[in-house]
Amino acid sequence: MMHSLTRENHLIYEFNKLNTPVLKVKSGETVTIETYDCFEDQITSEDTPIAELDWDRINPATGPIFVEGAQPGDMLKVKIDKLEISSQGVMLTGPNLGVLGHRLEKMEAKILPVKDDHVQFDEIQIPLNKMIGVIGVAPAEGGVNCGTPGAHGGNMDNKMITEGATLYFPVSAEGALFALGDFHAAMGDGEVSVSGIEVAGKATITLEVVKNANFSFPLLENEDLFSLIVSAKTLDEAAKLGTEMMADVISAQSGKSMSETVMLLSAAAQVEVCQIVDPLMTIRINVPKWLVEQLKISLI
Repeated sequence: MMHSLTRENHLIYEFNKLNTPVLKVKSGETVTIETYDCFEDQITSEDTPIAELDWDRINPATGPIFVEGAQPGDMLKVKIDKLEISSQGVMLTGPNLGVLGHRLEKMEAKILPVKDDHVQFDEIQIPLNKMIGVIGVAPAEGGVNCGTPGAHGGNMDNKMITEGATLYFPVSAEGALFALGDFHAAMGDGEVSVSGIEVAGKATITLEVVKNANFSFPLLENEDLFSLIVSAKTLDEAAKLGTEMMADVISAQSGKSMSETVMLLSAAAQVEVCQIVDPLMTIRINVPKWLVEQLKISLI
């Protein structure tokens, strides 16, 4: 069965198992979800007074969706079937924002037209890389604002979360309570200004319950690889935690010693930065499918 969820009156600003579901679906069903951009469409032109923005309405996610049969200890499989974005994007940066905020003197927004698979930045054409910045499920305890990533997903700002990718989220609350938002027309690894090219849009996704979970952080799968997405206070901590988790699962399933597993990861895996501007830093560790196949293991 196909469902649809509009953005009006269906927003959350934090992932929380106390949130009231706005839609209930069965495992295996498909939903089209409409979103605002990360500023909730408050910036309509480059003349919009930035000081007048309602900063409590940043990074809204549409949802949550209750998936029947999802229980703590399971994983929620989320296949991104289609990703559509609006015809105009916006970027924002300024003092104390992002990596170079200490060198900026004022808040500045830029409106960017989206046309013919490119974003027009003055005379520069930037190829589209449509992606989802905020996506996840309810955390185990308390609420996590939509601007912060974690084991539940959230604001991971991973450019690999795009059309055709499949994600697996560890379920911590009955029904999973899935939501998403914060689409980008394009974003470089790091998201150094604190914004990608922010756009509104629609995502068509298929939600499925997978019993048992190998990982306590989100796992992404695409045609070529599996990618574990981990967030921590620093990039070093995130990289160490993600690599250890991947090594533990591979060693346990393959029977390889920890020394052999570490050698294989060093030879074939990639540790990459997702973003370095949110309250927690996010990395991904990518393991090619050819290695998983040769080891005769399953990461899901």
